[in-house]
Amino acid sequence: MNELEFKEKMEKLDTIIADHKNMQGGLMPVLHETQGLFGYLPEEAQKKISEGLNVPLAEIYGVATFYSRFTLEPKGEHTISVCLGTACYVKGVQEIYKRLQDELNVKPGGTTEDNKFTLMDTRCLGCCGLAPVLTVDEEVYGKLVPNDIPEILAKYR
Repeated sequence: MNELEFKEKMEKLDTIIADHKNMQGGLMPVLHETQGLFGYLPEEAQKKISEGLNVPLAEIYGVATFYSRFTLEPKGEHTISVCLGTACYVKGVQEIYKRLQDELNVKPGGTTEDNKFTLMDTRCLGCCGLAPVLTVDEEVYGKLVPNDIPEILAKYR
């Protein structure tokens, strides 16, 4: 994102803050909308939220780092979350995770060079009956084998 786009988004953030300023519990929706706007929670935006909502910056940082759906770093266009919970682990998710790392040439928590994919892990996606499971954005893929990975990635390339 270039400097002009960033500035325009910061101006939109003013509206988001104003819409939730006097709302009890307004921090969560502001953080959610901010992440939707930027794709992550930049430090400059956190500072603006702190000032606009009169919430300490440390509290904003605490909330942003506590909830796994928030990120302080830019992510790829698509986020792949691999379940490493017990059911998925027992069903061989390690092989699927390794295949993803190899196909994308990225380590867990990393983003591909083209900013297309971010590879994350999670403890449970709540789909144990479909183990092993991963999600791409909000799309769930279950009962996976390593050879499923190229076809799944092809849908998003």
